[in-house]
Amino acid sequence: MNNKLYFDFKVDKSLNTVIITREFNANLDLVWDAFTKKEILDQWGAPSPWTLQTKYIDFKIGGRRLFAMKSPEGQEFWSVQDYTSITPKTNLKFISNFADEDGNANPQFKGSENSLDFSEINGITTVTTTIKYETVEVLEMMVERGFKEGTAATFENLEKFLASH
Repeated sequence: MNNKLYFDFKVDKSLNTVIITREFNANLDLVWDAFTKKEILDQWGAPSPWTLQTKYIDFKIGGRRLFAMKSPEGQEFWSVQDYTSITPKTNLKFISNFADEDGNANPQFKGSENSLDFSEINGITTVTTTIKYETVEVLEMMVERGFKEGTAATFENLEKFLASH
């Protein structure tokens, strides 16, 4: 595993945006599948010791993914992703929101707009994720709750998965 893979986490409060850039030592096809296929997402998508369980995924424009992060104690935190644009192996856009286990979005939060850009050079795939929040208060809440650390740990899980395939 390459320990010098690029990871950057930028917060722009003036635009209510987080931009995360991460390199992975794997080809584009495998990284794309890791972000879009339930059986792979569930293997890496939560920071340890948490786990991820996708209830369903309908990966198409207008489709939805409903999933939960689960704590070792059994707590479940549900989220939905509503796919708004899919350009295979290049870009994926969705609205993300907290939800209940039936997929009903939490009315207290406006969903974040997410755009993931994928590119590969010499077997290293870069994923740049741009997340725009409705307000700076929601952005600050996410950052204060350890979003950067959780993202870094989750991407380490993905790197381990990729290294084994």
